[in-house]
Amino acid sequence: MIINHNLNALNAHRQLGMNTVAAGKSMEKLSSGLRINRAGDDAAGLAISEKMRGQIRGLEQASRNAQDGISMIQTAEGALNETHSILQRMRELAVQAANDTNVAVDRDAIQNEIDQLAKEITRISDTTEFNKQKLLNGTFQGSFQIGANEGQQISVSINNMGSYALGVAGNGTYQETIDTAGTIAGSKQDIADGKYTVGTDGKNGYTLVNSKGDVVATSIDGQNFDSIIGEGDDTYAFGATLKVGSTVTISNNGVKAEVTIYGTNTGLNAGIYTYDQSNKVLKDENGNIVGTSSDDQNIIDASGNTIYSFAAAVTANKTIDVGGVDVTTNAKTTTAMITTINNAIEKVSSQRATLGAIQNRLEHTINNLNTSAENLQSSESRIRDVDMAKEMMNFSKNNILAQAAQAMLAQANQQPQGVLQLLR
Repeated sequence: MIINHNLNALNAHRQLGMNTVAAGKSMEKLSSGLRINRAGDDAAGLAISEKMRGQIRGLEQASRNAQDGISMIQTAEGALNETHSILQRMRELAVQAANDTNVAVDRDAIQNEIDQLAKEITRISDTTEFNKQKLLNGTFQGSFQIGANEGQQISVSINNMGSYALGVAGNGTYQETIDTAGTIAGSKQDIADGKYTVGTDGKNGYTLVNSKGDVVATSIDGQNFDSIIGEGDDTYAFGATLKVGSTVTISNNGVKAEVTIYGTNTGLNAGIYTYDQSNKVLKDENGNIVGTSSDDQNIIDASGNTIYSFAAAVTANKTIDVGGVDVTTNAKTTTAMITTINNAIEKVSSQRATLGAIQNRLEHTINNLNTSAENLQSSESRIRDVDMAKEMMNFSKNNILAQAAQAMLAQANQQPQGVLQLLR
């Protein structure tokens, strides 16, 4: 018998420590609900689960991003819904004005309402915002981050839905013929306020001159004008080929105003023409007579064919409105405005359809993101979460073993007492 080393007590003590530590870990897992509380519990499992956690949080945020995107689209689409209603009202008024039972006063009243409606379309376009971002003025181009990783985006752009872009303002018809004293009014133009004269300075081609005599635009071909500063005269020029449906585009500060010329026949070639009201003849830039008129409205060539028809008779100092929808003249001209409004309605319908398609796509994206996040959470749970029943079983086992080891340690400590009997 030995007394310096009680091997049985040492063994019982070691087992007691092991069982106590194991019971403590089981208590930690049971109290936290996690199988992995530190890297030492499962190093590989911790690394994998942390990647999953990052992916899960990214998917959840992407889902919220998509929901914000839907909110933005609904804001824009709601504004376009009102634009649609306004255009339908404008079309109704254009149809009403096309009836020749209306007199000038009636058409003026209708025109006043159309002008106000066009301004409201522009106001809606300029003021519709989401989180301080303009949506309908043509400047919005963005993307929605709808995934947890780089490059998972949906690009979105919204066209300019203002009255000018839709063609219901700043896209009109030459309603009158003017002589050299005539001007073009800017009340309905989007290039600037004021009055303008189209002419030539003999050096820079065609010019657009405001009421102060300042050249605000020049053109080589008389069709496309770019803004400059210079001098101009008061000569009126036809700045585009005078054919049915031809269009002159005038731009200033990046905004275009289109002026459509309506005729009844093949018309004249591009150039500078002067209408002599006293002699009722139309002359080219060389002074040659190319047509005559008996009513200051219809120009007839030598063969008796109408080569150009003005919407109204020539009047000196007459102001021309370059407006998108003008119903103040005769029914024939007003009827063309119905087509203009129809085109505007189609543009708005197309943009709303695009926004609706993106909204539907985002809704499906949200469903997919939520499903992916749910599946990843399930995978992460299998790695990190503890099986409570199994861990409770381990805790009970380790707790009982710890109590047994403690009892055996007490018994082992009693064994050296037998040596005292030998000393008596």
